[in-house]
Amino acid sequence: MNDEPGRQGRWQELTKSECFELLAREQLGRVAVVDDLGPMVFPVNFVLDRHMVVLRTDEGTKLDAAIRGSRVAFEVEGTDAAAHTGWSVVVRGEAVEVTDPAALARLRKLPLDPWAPGAKTHYVRILPAALTGRRISTPRPVESARRSQRPGHSPPP
Repeated sequence: MNDEPGRQGRWQELTKSECFELLAREQLGRVAVVDDLGPMVFPVNFVLDRHMVVLRTDEGTKLDAAIRGSRVAFEVEGTDAAAHTGWSVVVRGEAVEVTDPAALARLRKLPLDPWAPGAKTHYVRILPAALTGRRISTPRPVESARRSQRPGHSPPP
C-alpha cells in the first residue's frame, strides 16, 4: 500500500458478470499447475467458451494436469500504468482434456490460435469452481497533477 496521504488505492470486487466479460475480451492469460517440483505458471492463449476457459496444448505439464483432472488456477489481467489502474480475474477449477469428438469439432471452430510453436492438438477446459475479480485504482500523484496544469504541459491521455 502507498502511505502517501490521499493516494490510497481503492479495490473494487468485480461481479461474476464483469469477470466473464473481461475474460471474453482477452486472449492471453496464465495457467498455474502443480507438478512434482511444485507450482508452475505458463502463459497461454485461450478462449472463453460457455463460461469455461479453453486452451490448446501439446504433451507435457499442462496436458498431464488435465489428464489427472488436477485443480488449477487461471489468471488474466489488464493494466494502465499511466492511470495507475488495473484489474485481475482468477478462475480456479478442474482442468480436463476434451476428448469427445463432437465437442472437439465444435472447439476447433473457435478463434483459438496459440502463439507458441507446436501443433497444440490437445484441447483443455478449465471447469470453474471459483471465479473472482478485482479492479484497483489509485489517484494520480499531486505533483503529477500540478505538472500537467503548467503552461506547455498537457495532462496524460
